[in-house]
Amino acid sequence: MPTIESDSQAPPPVADDAAARALSDAIDRVDVEAIQEAVDRLPAEDRPRILDQLGKERLDRLVTCIEPGDAAHLLETLPDAAIAATLERIDPGAAAQLLERLPSAERADLVQELSEDQAESVLDALPEAIANEARALSGYDPETAGGLLVTEVLSYADDRSVGDVVEDMRANAERYRAYDVQYAFVTDAAGRLRGVLRLRDLLLAPWSRRIAEIMIPDPIRVSVDETLDDLESLFDDHGFFGVPAVDTDDRLVGVVQRSRVEEALAERSESDYRKSQGIIGGEELRSMPTLLRARRRFAWLSINIVLNSFAAAVIALNEATLEAVIALAVFMPIISDMSGCSGNQAVAVSMRELTLGLIKPRDALRVWRKELSVGVINGLGLGLLLMIGGSIYAGNIWFGAVVGSALTLNTLIALSVGGLVPILLKAIKKDPALASGPILTTVTDMCGFLLVLTLASLMMDKLL
Repeated sequence: MPTIESDSQAPPPVADDAAARALSDAIDRVDVEAIQEAVDRLPAEDRPRILDQLGKERLDRLVTCIEPGDAAHLLETLPDAAIAATLERIDPGAAAQLLERLPSAERADLVQELSEDQAESVLDALPEAIANEARALSGYDPETAGGLLVTEVLSYADDRSVGDVVEDMRANAERYRAYDVQYAFVTDAAGRLRGVLRLRDLLLAPWSRRIAEIMIPDPIRVSVDETLDDLESLFDDHGFFGVPAVDTDDRLVGVVQRSRVEEALAERSESDYRKSQGIIGGEELRSMPTLLRARRRFAWLSINIVLNSFAAAVIALNEATLEAVIALAVFMPIISDMSGCSGNQAVAVSMRELTLGLIKPRDALRVWRKELSVGVINGLGLGLLLMIGGSIYAGNIWFGAVVGSALTLNTLIALSVGGLVPILLKAIKKDPALASGPILTTVTDMCGFLLVLTLASLMMDKLL
């Protein structure tokens, strides 16, 4: 985590714009040596920003000019969507060289991001074993153990000796150095997981001893189909850095790392947030084509303007009441906004419970009863507060009663809608994260305005 230095200390380094200019100039000259020198001088913390601002042509030229390993290391600092876009533009052979040097999990993620035709072209250019592995891993759901695991693990047959294993580690030290090694795994002749080998036990054991005698037998393992939520629970309960993943025949496939699970959980939260804010179609970065970004956003905004016109129609139909009691205009936004906040809380809880598998569409009635009980308590509390504020503002307790009652009733409506809409959308196989927000906003605005204006019309003789 970055630290904040005191005023007496030198300020932290800022982005080296001279290095960025040097890189751009070297790319324009196609001076490979100068490009490599400029890349080496780039501040690590500024690499994503500088690469993003190079532009498509310069970035493509950069990753095809320098060594594939260095290019892959550079690209890893960018979001997957940006890496995939680069791989789509360059020659499939060059893209394959970059993919080959990435970890297995990252490689599979990028294959899923590529278009079907480009993915096949790139996979055909990879060595057969790596291509087959990438195809297999990319076939898993990204939010399962199979979609998160890495295949870079140390695995040895149970008939090997300690000396065999140590010699293998020494002979392949350069390759294994890139692995996140915490344990070695022991398998039988068919590849089925038998045990876990602690490196400490390995180093302290006699070389002639069989590793099956010093392994920890029958370790905790997960199926490749284990869900992200199940993996979260497992790592919450155990302090593991990683856990082996096996197929239906108990054969070792790879390791699911805690860090990968945490990243996937964070990405899911960010994805749900983007959808709730109307960013549809997946990842959006400002380096993407402007027309594509505008089209995706407009699709959501155009639906919202149609929905919000219903709320505006309620005001138009009650214009006479609003003109007679102009103070209502001050409190109408409060009623709709506060109800919307309450409804969003209900949406968040329903979304979380749907994700965890705690509720199904058939539980809608139970969810509604639970939300109503919260709505009665919070609605009365908020309504009372607004009633006091409205009475003081207008100098009329009846005015306070109108706005307070409207907020109480609208809070009940908002909690009902917020709790039920995600469940109903899930039942018809629509994305709750994307559609719940606009529906809730429209209902709370329309009902809030309707309630306050209707109540005011009924109480008009006491408000004037």
